[in-house]
Amino acid sequence: MSDLNDEASVAKPTAFELVGGEARVRELVDRFYDLMDLEADFAGIRALHPDSLEGSRDKLFWFLCGWLGGPDHYISRFGHPRLRARHMPFAIASSERDQWLRCMAWAMEDIGLAEPLRERLLGSFFETADWMRNRNG
Repeated sequence: MSDLNDEASVAKPTAFELVGGEARVRELVDRFYDLMDLEADFAGIRALHPDSLEGSRDKLFWFLCGWLGGPDHYISRFGHPRLRARHMPFAIASSERDQWLRCMAWAMEDIGLAEPLRERLLGSFFETADWMRNRNG
C-alpha cells in the first residue's frame, strides 16, 4: 500500500498557482499594460496596440491564465490561441520582442514575484516572444 503523502504522489504547483492565481495574473497584466502606456522605452510595442488597451488587457489575462496552468479562459472564448497567426499582421522583430520582454520583466518585478519565478517565467516568455518574430531585425 502506497502512502498518499509520498513525494511521487504530491502534485507540483503550476506556475499559475506560484504566481498567485487569477487576481495576481490580472495584477501582472494590468501593470504590464500600464508600463507600456507610460514608459517611452515601450513606444514601439505600444504603437502596435489600439488606442484603448482594455481588450488587449483582457485577452492577455485570459491567455496567461491558461498558459500558466490555470483556467483556459482564452480557449473557451476564442478556441486555440494560434499566437503566431494572430500576431502576423503586426511587424514584430527583435526590437519589439525585446521591448515586450523588458516590459513584462519590469511588471513581474513591480508586483513582487520572487526572482526565481521571474527568471523561470522570463525564459518561457522569451521562447514564445522569439517565436512571434515575423520580421528581420
